[in-house]
Amino acid sequence: MKKLLTVASLAIAILLGTAMEEADAASNTYTVKSGDTLYRISLHHDMSVKELKSINDLSSNLIYPGQTLQLSESGAARVNSASDKPSSEQKAIRELTVSSTAYTANCRGCSGITATGINLKANPNQKVIAVDPNVIPLGTKVHVEGYGTAIAGDTGGAIRGNKIDVFFKDRSSALRWGRKQVKIKILE
Repeated sequence: MKKLLTVASLAIAILLGTAMEEADAASNTYTVKSGDTLYRISLHHDMSVKELKSINDLSSNLIYPGQTLQLSESGAARVNSASDKPSSEQKAIRELTVSSTAYTANCRGCSGITATGINLKANPNQKVIAVDPNVIPLGTKVHVEGYGTAIAGDTGGAIRGNKIDVFFKDRSSALRWGRKQVKIKILE
């Protein structure tokens, strides 16, 4: 009986190990679904749009349902990090001092949908900044002093040059932020 249980346990362990390896291999790719954007895919897998495009040799933001995207070059799973400070793995490739203001999605006439398709009303805790895409490309991860790591996911009519607009879920938080000079780090 013990021998039978040992053999059964070993067989289950082998099957589970094989299933886990298949799941790990599968996690290194993503099949695009209807309504997906590169931004949403990159956000879900804790990578920048630039990284995702580079890994997949994409020259545009155009993706289509059924398309398979690689999520890493090395095949290693990525760890989701939502810290206020950039992790040691997130290298700063450029630092700037910028003029910052704050905004909210809860205003008259505001749709709450960013230039990259993020629904800020549905995701009020999302850290997003509006940028001039000529200075900071959309989809870039940016660490903002006093705010944390955010995604450059929006644009604005008054956001030109070294200016950013920091998203807050409510008006009082946006007013507390006010207007100030902050240091930002553009992350890999």
